Amino acid sequence: MTENPNLEPFDEVEYRRRQRSRANMMAWMLGGLAILFFFITIAKIQIFA
Repeated sequence: MTENPNLEPFDEVEYRRRQRSRANMMAWMLGGLAILFFFITIAKIQIFA
C-alpha cells in the first residue's frame, strides 16, 4: 500500500479549534433548551394555578 499524497498533514491546532467550537455550540443549545423548559413550566403553572 502506498500513502495517498493528496492527504493534508494533521493540524492539531485546527482540530482543537473545531472541537471547542462544537462544544460551545452544544453548550448554548443545551442552555437554550433548559431555559425553554423553564419558561414552559412557568407558563403551565400560571395557567393551572
